Parts: sequence; C-alpha cells; structure tokens
Amino acid sequence: MNKLLRISERNKYEVQELLPGDDCVNKLALYFQNFSDQTRIRILSALAIKDLCVNDLSNILNINQTTLSHQLKTLKDQDIVSCHREGKVLIYRIKTSTVNEMLMYAVNGVAPKL
Repeated sequence: MNKLLRISERNKYEVQELLPGDDCVNKLALYFQNFSDQTRIRILSALAIKDLCVNDLSNILNINQTTLSHQLKTLKDQDIVSCHREGKVLIYRIKTSTVNEMLMYAVNGVAPKL
C-alpha cells in the first residue's frame, strides 16, 4: 500500500476530483502537439502577424505547398485556424486570440534565455 507523504487522504481526493477527465486530457494532448511541431509553430507565428493564403505562406516560410496544406489541414481540424475564400484564394487566420496569447507567452518565456 502506498502511503501519502505530504497530504491527507481527503486532500488526495480533492485533487483527484479537480483533475481533468481522460477525454479532456486527450484533447489537451492533441492541442499541445500543435505547439511541438516546428513547421506548425512557424505557420502560427506568421498567421499571428497577418492573415495569409497558402501561396504567400509558402513563399514567406519557404515551405512547399503540399507540406503547408497538410499542416494547415491539421491546424484546421484542431480548430486552431480557419479560412475564408476571397475569389479563388483561401485566406487562413488564427481562430482565437488564445493561440496568439499562448505563442507570445511562450516566446517571452524562451526569449530571455536565448
């Protein structure tokens, strides 16, 4: 039997009650995978500055359009980016300010250490 070192059984159950459920943990893990991929971070960083089409993103980031389209689909499936049509061109944007805030928080946390 494992004994608790610093908390009581009551506190243990309080913590367990507040932990996210398995479904939430799975969704969080998928969400944060987007921030562990260098290509997606570059895409999100560019889109944090300006809404862009695939061709412009490809040109700016020097990523081929096939790779870019695949990554954008992943981000779109995760509900992180959205797009709208302007004529024949799809314009991509970050869907919520939360993503921008998280990127800035991460950059500010890493930048002083570089």
